[in-house]
Amino acid sequence: MRTIAITSGKGGVGKTNLTVNLAIALAQQTYSVVVFDADFSLANLDIVFGIRAEHTLADMINEDLSITDILVRGPHGVRVVAGGSGINELMHLNEDQINKFFIEFNKLHGVTDYLIFDTAAGLGEDIMRFNEAADEVILVSTPDPASAMDAYAVAKLIFSRNPDAYIRVLINMADNEVQAIHVYEKLEQIAKKFLNKDLHYAGYIPFDTKVTECIRKREPYILTSPFCAASKSVRELSAVLTGKPPYTPRSSSMSFIRSLLGLDEDVTAQKVGYY
Repeated sequence: MRTIAITSGKGGVGKTNLTVNLAIALAQQTYSVVVFDADFSLANLDIVFGIRAEHTLADMINEDLSITDILVRGPHGVRVVAGGSGINELMHLNEDQINKFFIEFNKLHGVTDYLIFDTAAGLGEDIMRFNEAADEVILVSTPDPASAMDAYAVAKLIFSRNPDAYIRVLINMADNEVQAIHVYEKLEQIAKKFLNKDLHYAGYIPFDTKVTECIRKREPYILTSPFCAASKSVRELSAVLTGKPPYTPRSSSMSFIRSLLGLDEDVTAQKVGYY
């Protein structure tokens, strides 16, 4: 199971819409995909998918519910975990809740190819936990200079917490590929100069009026307008992600949960009964 955090430094860059359409593109290739709404401030992933979530992560943590009880099936079999206030609670679990979270989360391992986290925008601790814990990060920016600088700030903080982080940069709402590559190269040059780190080009999504129409209708554009330029670019991104990863994915969900919850390795093992 590969874990991917989709994040941004600035709101309004189209991160959640990218998450939804990318998940569907992966599912259309017959991969098993779970999308986790990791934005406790907005938590609107289910709305963008056009589905209704009866339960959230908070219900699983606080009530007698399993991960399968809160998963909602979306288009092409994509399964969705609604986050809401449960994401905030996730950072302050007691021992019993940690144990339950591990047991339930571990049920996804082995039956899920891609676990995608749609984080909030910014530099908050809850956001960074997901970015630090994931196998890789897709950092979304627009060509707007303020958006790009905010993206750099996110990359800088991620690298400070996880020097081995693998970060791909996706330029959304670009006029064309030349513009997108120019923005990416500027970010890459700054990261190389001041952080001595590499950023990796994930591609770009062109500005597309079809996307705007679909957002208003609350419909994934890859389904409503599968041949538009944005849909084509999302499918190209999914093809990049399904290639052999240029890093070693985590061999188990243990290390991911330990990083996400900020737990010591030995303590985690004891809590889930490994010792």
